[in-house]
Amino acid sequence: MALLSYEFMRRAFLAALFIAGIAPMLGVFLVIRRQSLMADTLSHVSLAGVALGFFLNLNPTFTTMVVVVVAAILLEYLRMIYSGYSEVSIAILMAGGLAVALVLMNITGGNSSVSIQSYLFGSIVTITQPQVVFLGILFVLITFLFLLFRRPMYVLTFDEESAHVEGLPVHWMSMLFNVLTGVAIAIMIPIAGALLISAIMVLPAAISMRMGKSFNAVILISVFIGLIGMLSGLTSSFYIDTPPGATITLVFIALFLIISLLKRFYSLLQRGQRKQEQR
Repeated sequence: MALLSYEFMRRAFLAALFIAGIAPMLGVFLVIRRQSLMADTLSHVSLAGVALGFFLNLNPTFTTMVVVVVAAILLEYLRMIYSGYSEVSIAILMAGGLAVALVLMNITGGNSSVSIQSYLFGSIVTITQPQVVFLGILFVLITFLFLLFRRPMYVLTFDEESAHVEGLPVHWMSMLFNVLTGVAIAIMIPIAGALLISAIMVLPAAISMRMGKSFNAVILISVFIGLIGMLSGLTSSFYIDTPPGATITLVFIALFLIISLLKRFYSLLQRGQRKQEQR
């Protein structure tokens, strides 16, 4: 393929492979736990980390990681306080993160707004070699933790009360999961963009839940869907000259609509067959 003759595209495809494994695995737990908006919240809070990096003249990725990890811990704390109104913590953090980002951007001035705009939309084709290495390390870490804590996380995800009865440290596990999600978002933000990272995490999980009949099947299908969406979206963006993150997101949305329509058609077909058998 001609596009693989470019070094930046080879790095982009390698990054896409890692993201296709990282995002869906985390996304499935987020969707099942009804925390889909958490990814969106942390991605918005990450903008405060980026702005803080420019304000302090530090590496924005480092400051973003620190801010997002703190926000992930605070999110779990607020969720415990407002246990019956979990959306309150999301609203507080999202609004607070954007407010801090805007204030710091105004104080910093200069070209910070232009730089932060690049973090809003990201660009997988401008990824550097160190970012690819970070993604590779994160992929290995998340895969290892998933295999090691799959059963406890399964119990925690579907029934926190049962997890508590079994003696699992529910709040600590939930907080560590939030932190791991925050770290993943902080690393993927420069590549996928703050406005699109939640879609890349949630949509493969939403699609796989329409297809899989067991938890393990949903995980495997979500990773497979992630691979299809990331690679086809990246390839399409190269040939039709469109933003990679936006193209990948549109591919995921198209896959979601196609699978939903096929599922609906199959359901209607089965219903028709049952009616014929009853006659």
